[in-house]
Amino acid sequence: MQPKILSKRVLLIVIPLGIMLITALFGCSASLLKDFPEEKVSFGLPVHLKIPAIGVDAPVISVGLTSDGAMDVPKDPIEVAWYDRGPRPGENGSSVIAGHYGWKNNLPAVFDDLHKLVKGDKISVEDDKGVVTTFVVREIRIYDKDQDASDVFGSNDGKVHLNLITCTGAWNNEEKTFSKRLIVFTDQGVDS
Repeated sequence: MQPKILSKRVLLIVIPLGIMLITALFGCSASLLKDFPEEKVSFGLPVHLKIPAIGVDAPVISVGLTSDGAMDVPKDPIEVAWYDRGPRPGENGSSVIAGHYGWKNNLPAVFDDLHKLVKGDKISVEDDKGVVTTFVVREIRIYDKDQDASDVFGSNDGKVHLNLITCTGAWNNEEKTFSKRLIVFTDQGVDS
């Protein structure tokens, strides 16, 4: 019976001493925690786009690809469409949102005035968690409709971008599309 009592007493002394020794040798500080990966922020789905400079205040829908492999577009002239095969607005990389220009029967469309944006204009996207991410216009480019525009969808610079795309140019009645694409490239603002 005596050895069992002695071994319990030894454990009661050895365990706390072991913990103190480990803490003394390795510390229990933030420097240990720096090796653990940071918890990633999970961005919600985009639900609302605002561009005050041109009066855009539009709901966002999610779209993928058409049967011929192009980004799908919104069905409604007042909606914008986020390309759901890419990053969500606020995540690293290039998020892409498309909207219509020049709607049928001369009805207004959400991106009719997108060409009026200038460097420095602000754009905000609200997600379904209520988080608003702000972007600042960096540049505007015009592409031919068949020109390679892969830079619109891809960015590997480790930064957060939002690229807006719409049609522009002359209407081709045979193809039922405009001749060019207007792209607004933006970067995440410092206040996001």
